[in-house]
Amino acid sequence: MTPAPHRSHTDDLLSFIAASPSPYHVVASAAQRLEKAGFRELRGTDDWTGATGGLFVSRAGALIAWYVPEDAPAHTPFRIVGTHTDSPNLRIKPAPDTGTSGWRQIGVEIYGGVPLNTWLDRDLGISGRLALRGPDGVPRNRLVQIDEPLLRVPQLAIHLDRSVNEGVALDRQRHIAPIWALGDPREGELLRRVAAAAGEDPADVLGWDLMLHDIQPPGYLGVDREFVVASRLDNQVSVHAGVTALVDAATGASQPGFIPVLAAFDHEEVGSGSETGAQSPLLERILSRSVSARGGSDEDWSRALAGAFCVSADMAHAVHPNYSERHDPDHRPLPNGGPTIKVNVNQRYATDSTGIAMFTAAAERAGAPWQPFVSNNAMPCGTSIGPLTAARLGVTTVDVGVPGLSMHSARELCGVRDPGHLAAILTTIMVGD
Repeated sequence: MTPAPHRSHTDDLLSFIAASPSPYHVVASAAQRLEKAGFRELRGTDDWTGATGGLFVSRAGALIAWYVPEDAPAHTPFRIVGTHTDSPNLRIKPAPDTGTSGWRQIGVEIYGGVPLNTWLDRDLGISGRLALRGPDGVPRNRLVQIDEPLLRVPQLAIHLDRSVNEGVALDRQRHIAPIWALGDPREGELLRRVAAAAGEDPADVLGWDLMLHDIQPPGYLGVDREFVVASRLDNQVSVHAGVTALVDAATGASQPGFIPVLAAFDHEEVGSGSETGAQSPLLERILSRSVSARGGSDEDWSRALAGAFCVSADMAHAVHPNYSERHDPDHRPLPNGGPTIKVNVNQRYATDSTGIAMFTAAAERAGAPWQPFVSNNAMPCGTSIGPLTAARLGVTTVDVGVPGLSMHSARELCGVRDPGHLAAILTTIMVGD
C-alpha cells in the first residue's frame, strides 16, 4: 500500500471529485472547504474596503480566492495558482427530448475534446445547475446532481459493424443521443425529472446548464493500489491541490510573505473565451480591486504584479506504454515520479527558465520530485491557461501538471503520490518559505 500521507491526500481528492460532477459543483466544493477554513465570500456589490484574511469570489463555474495577511502592504506581490474547473463531456441541448425507432433519447452536444468511444456503454447521470424564478424577477440558481444510471450511449454490436476494431470513428452527429426509456419522445420529460430531483417546480425553471457524468465512483487501481482512476482528473486534481495549498498557506504557523491566490477558471477545454474563462478580465479585476480595497494606488498595483509569480496547473501526459513513439524520446514522465514542468518553445506553455527555477526550488524545499515534459516535435502540442494568464497580467508563469493516461477520457488515471506532491509544492510557493 502507499504511504499514509499520499493516501490521505488522494482519499480526500476522490471525495472532492465524487462531489463535483460539473464546474458549478467544483466551485461549490471548493467554497465549502474554504469557508470551513475561515474564508468568507465577497459579492461584487459588497464594499471590499479593508478586507483581509481569507476571501473568495465565485461566479458560475469560476472561483477566485486569496488570503491577505494582517498588515500586508498594498503592494505585496501575488503568488497565483491557475487551474480550470471544466472537463470534456456531453452537455444537454436546450430542446433535449428526442428519440427514434421506439426509443426515448436525450439530445446532447459535445463539449471539448471528447474521445467519444470512452463514453459508450457507461451508466450516466445528470448534473449541473438550474436557473429558476426568483424574487423581484432576479433568477436564482440551484445545483442538481443525479447519481443514478439514467442514460447510456449504446455501442453498435460488432455483428452489425465488423469494422469497429479498425479505427472507424464514431459518427458525431447521428449516434451520440443517449437512450433512457422506451416509447415516443415526451416533451418536457427531462425537465420534470431533473426539477423533481432538485426539489423544484418545473414551471419555475427558466434555463439550465446540464451535462452527463459517469456515475462509477473514483477509486484506486493496480497491484499495490498505486494509481488513481476517476472521471475529471483533468483538471480537478489541480483544483483540489490549489485549494489544499491555499488553506494550508492561510492556516499555517507562519503568515505567508505574499498574497496567495487560487484562480479556478471555467471553459478552458473550449478556449477560455467567456466571462468566467482565463481570457476574461475576471482575475485582473478582482486582484486590482483587492489592492485598491486596501488603500493601494496604481503604483501599488503595478508593484504587486511586478513581483508576482503564477503556476498554471493542468494535467500532463505520462508516456503511454503502447504508444511510446508518440512521445519525445528523452522526456517520458511516469506516474508517481512527481509533477511535470511543461515546456513548449512556441509558447503553447508559458514556461521559461525563470519559472523552472522558481518551481524546482520550491520542489526541493517541499521534498517533492518533479519531471520535465516536452511534446514530440512531430505531434501538435496542447495548451493551458498559462499563456493566457501570462499575456493578460504580464507575470512570470510556469506550466506544470500531474502526469496521467487517458486524458479527456470518461475515466482517467494518474499516480497516487503525485497529487500530494503537487499540493506540497504549491503550498511552498504560496507561503514563500
